[in-house]
Amino acid sequence: MNVKLHPEKYLKYLYPPNLFGTRRTKEILSVNPTILPHREEADRVVVTVYDYTAEQLEERKAESVDTVFHYKESTSITWINIDGIRKADVEALCTKYVIHPLIIEDILSVDQRPKMDEVEGVLYCLLNMLYFNEEKKTVETEQISVVLGTNYVISFQEDPARDVFDPIRHRLKMTKSQLRQRTADYLLYAMIDLIVDSYFIVMERLGDQIEALEEEVVRKSNKRSLARINQLRKELIVLKRNIAPVRDLVAGIIRSESELLEDRTTKYFKDVYDHIIQAFDLSENYRDVMMSVQDLYISNVNLRLNEVMKVMTIVTCLLAPATVIGGVFGMNFEVIPYSHHEWGFYFAISFMILVPLAMLVWFKKRGWF
Repeated sequence: MNVKLHPEKYLKYLYPPNLFGTRRTKEILSVNPTILPHREEADRVVVTVYDYTAEQLEERKAESVDTVFHYKESTSITWINIDGIRKADVEALCTKYVIHPLIIEDILSVDQRPKMDEVEGVLYCLLNMLYFNEEKKTVETEQISVVLGTNYVISFQEDPARDVFDPIRHRLKMTKSQLRQRTADYLLYAMIDLIVDSYFIVMERLGDQIEALEEEVVRKSNKRSLARINQLRKELIVLKRNIAPVRDLVAGIIRSESELLEDRTTKYFKDVYDHIIQAFDLSENYRDVMMSVQDLYISNVNLRLNEVMKVMTIVTCLLAPATVIGGVFGMNFEVIPYSHHEWGFYFAISFMILVPLAMLVWFKKRGWF
């Protein structure tokens, strides 16, 4: 039987920062807006187009943005999804659709705070998709930019291997679905709604981790538990940092008076707003639970220390009579009562045993242990 070994899986723990996850802190907090970030160009770009009306749907895939320029003149609703970010492709597509350079800069940026902007007749939303890495037990983010214009929606994704938009693609293939009957702003709502709903999946995974950690701390906590507490607190920071701004993003859409947004779509964005408020409250609850788990860990450590000190104190008290008796009979005096008596040794040993036993019974009655 051939068994594949993966030594790198375990060798990484020989380095202390890998053992306690201290590198994760730098990954989370190393954001400096004064430094221009460097974005690596995608190896492969996949362009997916859904051009649809209530009666017909055209689905198309391509590997170049040049092939979708003609959809600018389309009178139907067009959704262009770009998987993989390349500067030249983004600039070419945005130039064709007359999208402001500030929006292009935001699309090409990394580690941006979720936000919503209205620039020259275009509504722009930037937010993050969240995924839970089961192997590393960490929350991973993928920045997505969505541009809403007249009869079109353009979305930019970093990772072509995963997203949460499959339900939208499925609904677009259904002739009687609301997506096919409504305007482009409803498509924007559906995309943001799916992203927000995916937050609850990530929080459910984190909730399972917190529950398991809480049970571990109650049963038997150790230094590994403390490291796990710190790691989960960092993941909650990532979660909250990505959820909280989305609340303002959706609220900005609701308050917007843009002609791109129909009044009848506002109620749907209000529903998304309710969901993001619920997600934000849940992230706050998780943070409170983690604080409680940390307090519980500290209490358990103090309790174990108190138990150790209690045992050591009792042992010291029980040995004190024997020490005193042995010290008395060990003094260098010529005359010590019973020191030369034939039963003197047995008397001393008896007292050394009986007195601690009497003290033990007394301690037990007082409820000291």
